[in-house]
Amino acid sequence: MKAVVLAAGEGTRLRPLTDEKPKGMVEIDGEPILTHCFEELRALGADEFVVVVGYRKQDIISYYGDAFEGVPITYSHQREQKGLAHALLTVEEHVEDDFMLMLGDNVFDANLGDVVKRQREDRADAAFLTEEVPYEEAGRYGVCATNDYGEITDVVEKPENPPSNLVMTGFYTFTPAIFHACHLVQPSNRGEYEISEAIDLLIQSGRTIDAIRMDGWRVDVGYPEDRKKAERLLRGEDADGDETETGGESESGSAEFSAESD
Repeated sequence: MKAVVLAAGEGTRLRPLTDEKPKGMVEIDGEPILTHCFEELRALGADEFVVVVGYRKQDIISYYGDAFEGVPITYSHQREQKGLAHALLTVEEHVEDDFMLMLGDNVFDANLGDVVKRQREDRADAAFLTEEVPYEEAGRYGVCATNDYGEITDVVEKPENPPSNLVMTGFYTFTPAIFHACHLVQPSNRGEYEISEAIDLLIQSGRTIDAIRMDGWRVDVGYPEDRKKAERLLRGEDADGDETETGGESESGSAEFSAESD
């Protein structure tokens, strides 16, 4: 299965760390964020990386070349930063079958394999990890609205008034149906083509969507303090710098649903 990694972002909120390098090349515990992404995806069985580059793209291309630890890399150029759905369409010609998608500014230690397994079993058109975050932070992410049965009925990107605190993380699997949905996406109020809108179109058209509750942790490295948080967690400390146990059980769950349009 191919793995698409979105790494075109400029990382303005990470400045000055991104003044002279793209966001994906910011180091976390001695390695670029992209290296952490590649290692996770390789462990999940990725047989090719398709990397979307943009800001300072040559820094990424020069560093990784045409392969990472034996896995070939194809690069796709997003010339303008117009959102994740726009970025995903730049790889359409390179992806013919089901694929994994990871945002190139996320660091994980979580049950990503459950998403891949579920997608292979159900061939859901979209499968992704979700997590609950504090309500005041939910507006940073794609937020899931749910009905009384806990089914996800809508997904909205970075809302001012989040309908819940259940958010999508930066790891997904898709069938090629996502490309058709991305072509139908209209610009959001932010002027971007949102991946959450494409997923919502799949939901409203009755496609099978799997949402799996995250077991573990992930850090969306959007600010300098997020970088420090990720480093502490990778070293086995908690987010506040105290040592934490690993390998313990944490509550997880999954939800498979098909939503009908109104």
